[in-house]
Amino acid sequence: MSARCSLVVNGKAVRISTGDTPVEAAMAEGMIGSGNGLQGVASFGQALAPLSRRPQARRFRSEALAPLLPQPLALVPSEAAKASLPTRRTGTITDIRALGPHVIEMVVTVSRRLAFEPGHQVVVTVDGYEPLTLSPTLRIDGAAELNELVFHLPLKNDRTVLAGALGETVALGTEVKVKGPIGRGFYRPGGGRLVLVAAETGFAPIWAIARAARYIEPAREVVLIAGARDPLDLYMRPSLDWLRATGINRIVLVADRSRQRPPDVRPGPLTAHLPSLRTTDVVHVVGDASTVGAVEVLAASAGARCYPALLDPAG
Repeated sequence: MSARCSLVVNGKAVRISTGDTPVEAAMAEGMIGSGNGLQGVASFGQALAPLSRRPQARRFRSEALAPLLPQPLALVPSEAAKASLPTRRTGTITDIRALGPHVIEMVVTVSRRLAFEPGHQVVVTVDGYEPLTLSPTLRIDGAAELNELVFHLPLKNDRTVLAGALGETVALGTEVKVKGPIGRGFYRPGGGRLVLVAAETGFAPIWAIARAARYIEPAREVVLIAGARDPLDLYMRPSLDWLRATGINRIVLVADRSRQRPPDVRPGPLTAHLPSLRTTDVVHVVGDASTVGAVEVLAASAGARCYPALLDPAG
């Protein structure tokens, strides 16, 4: 029997996986909207708790049940669903620090909070440099303020790109323009097992998604695979420790190079360490084109839903 079949809803064809109800399939494909959404009193820095329900806002209600998280450590203002078009914000760089030999963290404090969901992307522009498409995240210890946008960038020696100039020609206080949210790789509560795959600084949106999922869906099964070319660039260990403490047991670290690879880091590539995918899985993958493409193929062959996002090569 085929793992997927077709269903007609409101005169349009919808692909449905075995085990999904017709309503779930139609909602996932944006054919109908959900009658309920999520509203929570738990923030990322507080204890796990079930969330009450409220009507979902229009823009993303066909895709997600958007969480509403209060101060101080909120990453997912539900107002993201209210904006029909990406919003523009201005801000300044308020923190720059190295996370690893080839990874740098940049924090932008914006004039007004930007509404977005975990996994969304934004376009970041600094005068004199090419605009970058980046994903807001949290610091690796989980902290973030409502008017802060935290970004992870691959650190390069090229001073003509933004990451290479941070801390030198691009100093604290530099003005930044932000436009967003954009992209379809944002977190969607509900569904089957959550399979999260991150290559290099693709961990930024994956970290945001994983942390949100632990608060909103503490019982949901999660598998996380994170990798880097150099094992010294596996900067996300504090984040992974927090996720393990919340009950995620299937976390795999992968590195291509064998130099100084700790015992808990497996040899690459990332795709070699994916679990056997199921038709009910929801896969988020963020990385370079080859990694994302390979995971998309594996997800498609299993009939799993996949939400890919590419790292900006100009980063």
